[in-house]
Amino acid sequence: MGRILHGALAASAFLTIAAPAHAGGGDFAAGVFGGLAAGAIIGSAGRPYYDPPPPPPDYYYEGPRYGGPYCHWERGRRYWDDYEGVWRYQRVRVCD
Repeated sequence: MGRILHGALAASAFLTIAAPAHAGGGDFAAGVFGGLAAGAIIGSAGRPYYDPPPPPPDYYYEGPRYGGPYCHWERGRRYWDDYEGVWRYQRVRVCD
């Protein structure tokens, strides 16, 4: 039974390969481009244009903390930076 089924499948494959193909006046190209356009429209209709950005994380808060001193940075004395040739200010950490 399996040999008959395989023989029939092989014969049908050879018959479809041997059939002449005619592209009558650009019908094939129109079908390909139409299918691509329809696929793009259908594929883009299922999702919104963009996803909204996630909310900002909460762990960047630099305010006062419980159980420890509150520290911040202030501008200290000015010095000359020879590498870049500009005046810079030292950063001084001040804790309350």
